[in-house]
Amino acid sequence: MAIKKFGTAHWAGDLQTGKGQVSTESTVLDNTPYGFNTRFEDEPGSNPEELVGAAHAACYSMALSMILGQHDATADAIDTKATVSLEKDGDGFSVTKVHLEVKASVPGLDEAKFMEAANAAKEGCPISKLYKGGTAEITMDAALV
Repeated sequence: MAIKKFGTAHWAGDLQTGKGQVSTESTVLDNTPYGFNTRFEDEPGSNPEELVGAAHAACYSMALSMILGQHDATADAIDTKATVSLEKDGDGFSVTKVHLEVKASVPGLDEAKFMEAANAAKEGCPISKLYKGGTAEITMDAALV
């Protein structure tokens, strides 16, 4: 059984002065603005890297919770920050690194077992696997209208 969720983006204009909006199926994001200035110039608004970072942090936290549960441990709190690095790469840009910062409160769990679970979540969460390449088929339907 495949779970399918979607996000959408609309863009109008050229790269530097154009404007876009992103939305999610759940409408948690609903026509949220993004643009060149929010991505490259630290202007207020969203950008693809922070959205990927949020997705990775959420996915990781859920994966860690699952792994802890498999060891009869339950976290009081898991706080994850995923910092996505975008760098110049030839004529374009590439995501070159994602750094996870995790703080968790797990009563009764020792440091060694926590680190084992944390590393397993880092390797096993679906968004982590996506970064590794080769684990997700990317398909496309395109039409010029």
